[in-house]
Amino acid sequence: MLGPFQRHFAGTCQAQTMLPVYVKIGHHFLLVSAMYRFKSRVTGDLIMLEPNGRQMLKILGRTDEATWAKGILEPVDMPAAIAALEAAIVADEQRRKAAEEKALEEGEALPPSEGISLRQRATPFIAMIQRCLEAEKEIVWGV
Repeated sequence: MLGPFQRHFAGTCQAQTMLPVYVKIGHHFLLVSAMYRFKSRVTGDLIMLEPNGRQMLKILGRTDEATWAKGILEPVDMPAAIAALEAAIVADEQRRKAAEEKALEEGEALPPSEGISLRQRATPFIAMIQRCLEAEKEIVWGV
């Protein structure tokens, strides 16, 4: 049975392909995006909100929607995954720096930062991949 807060958001989530996740805070439930849980036998689980997890998978070249729902990253693919994430971080930082330089040249206000940078979001994932690579264990999600 849904309470008033849950009923308010229930209709907005029906069109999504992933199920909504409710988090209980005190006596209230907060609707958050679906989450990705990256699991391995070497590290603890790495949990990301759906947009951030999907961004990581796109960077890794997982563009097929079937691989967004569930998949596996094998040790043989991990060096390329680390390189792709590190290249995306560098590109993101260069894009930000170019936008700041352009704003300064044109005398405009600096563009607002996105809050949490790609580097901050990807660093735990890169660390997880490196540890799994050393132990030659896979990373899975959606299973």
